[in-house]
Amino acid sequence: MKKILLTVAGFDPSGGAGVLLDLQVFRSLGFQGTAVLTALTSQNIQKVLDVIPLPAPFVLSQYRALKRDFAWRGIKVGLVGKKANLSVIKIILEELAHLPRVIDPVFRASSGAWFLDRESIPAFIKAIGERATVITPNLQEATLLTGIKIRGLEDMEKAAKAVYELTGVACFLKGGHLKGGIFDVLFTGKKSHVIKSQRLPVQVHGTGCFLSASLLAYLARGYKLEDAIQLARRYTRRAIKQAVKLKSRRGRALFSF
Repeated sequence: MKKILLTVAGFDPSGGAGVLLDLQVFRSLGFQGTAVLTALTSQNIQKVLDVIPLPAPFVLSQYRALKRDFAWRGIKVGLVGKKANLSVIKIILEELAHLPRVIDPVFRASSGAWFLDRESIPAFIKAIGERATVITPNLQEATLLTGIKIRGLEDMEKAAKAVYELTGVACFLKGGHLKGGIFDVLFTGKKSHVIKSQRLPVQVHGTGCFLSASLLAYLARGYKLEDAIQLARRYTRRAIKQAVKLKSRRGRALFSF
């Protein structure tokens, strides 16, 4: 059997994000994937129509059942679904503390739907505090975590440091939503690492999920965090270039495997 990874996240029926995408990324990088579902969604690549969080005891039951059979090499946590599920996330992160653990915070869809309400964010911070290897927020998520309005690179560096100070977890802040050039910032607790890249001329559904899933795979292969991030970024950018545009959705694309 291949080496195995675990994703704890929501179900996107388009396959463009959530557990379906995570499992495909894991497989493409040589890992078997297993999944614990936290929520069901009704959505396409344009808009989230509805979200149904799963009960916390059922989320825990899924994890306990899988743990009896599998020895994981790493875990990714994405969409939590509701505040009650954070107690389960805390248990999972603590029990798998010997593994690489990537947190991809998913608070709100780009179309506006909330996956975890603003009032639950302090509980989210408490649940993951010092229980992960790295957290990978985008600009909106970093603002929700820290309250810092991000207008440029200097604000990004402040926000990445603030996320680290709040969580005790290395922060890889993604800057793709900034206008102009793209900057990503990694803050490990000692200093900021700024990574610049050119913007690609296509919008792909689920880029945050793809990057965090590939980052986990590279960490599980034994790469150090800084090297794993560089590899995950290159892999994600290559996948964006190869994404398939949907004829019915001008300018939007899905990853192709």
